[in-house]
Amino acid sequence: MRYIRYACIALFALALIAVALANRAAVTLKVLPNEVAGLFAVNPSIEMPLFVVIFGGILVGLLVGFIWEWLREFTVRSEAAKSARQVRRLEREVDRLKGEKHEGKDDVLALLDKAG
Repeated sequence: MRYIRYACIALFALALIAVALANRAAVTLKVLPNEVAGLFAVNPSIEMPLFVVIFGGILVGLLVGFIWEWLREFTVRSEAAKSARQVRRLEREVDRLKGEKHEGKDDVLALLDKAG
C-alpha cells in the first residue's frame, strides 16, 4: 500500500512539473483594472510566471476552503464538547451513587458489584 501511495505522489509531482514547464511565460498581475486605476492614479502590478499564478490560486482556494469549513463546523465541535462535558459529569455522578450504594459494605463485594 505504501508503494501505491508513493507512486501516486510521484505521478502528481510529475503532473505539476509538466504544468509548470508548460506555463513558464511571464504574465502581469494588476491589482485594479486600468479604468479604476486611472481614478486612483495608482496601478500596482507584478510580473511572474503563469504557473506561479496557477499554483498560488490553487493554494489560496484551498486555504479559503479550509477556513470556511472550520467556521462551518464550529457548531458541531461545540456540541461535541458540550456532550463530552455532560458525559463526564454523568460518569462522576454514577460513580458517586455507586459509592453511596456500597457504603458500609465489604470492599471486595463492592468491587465485584462495580465491575458487573
